[in-house]
Amino acid sequence: MNEAEFNALADAELARLEACLEALLDHCDTDIDYELKPGGIIEIEFENGSKIIVNRHSAAREIWLAARSGGFHYRPVEGRWVGTREGDDFYQTLSRCMSEQAGEPITLAP
Repeated sequence: MNEAEFNALADAELARLEACLEALLDHCDTDIDYELKPGGIIEIEFENGSKIIVNRHSAAREIWLAARSGGFHYRPVEGRWVGTREGDDFYQTLSRCMSEQAGEPITLAP
């Protein structure tokens, strides 16, 4: 996969994530905010001031997730974004990290 193909795939996934975050904000009382930043970055901020950063990393052909509990890298595999270390699903890990930082259960699903 070349860089342009990866960027298109990653940008589509980040747009999907944005839609998931919008749906979450529309249907729950959790105090979460997010901001889209240039270069394929989504910054999610919680009431307690903590943040989760999701970004496209073109050189590695991965989407990276940075949270209080650590950093995670995901590659596209058969229509999903799969963790490079544990083989975990991007949305499951992001939901877990968001729940930890919000102090309440949060589930994101594409």
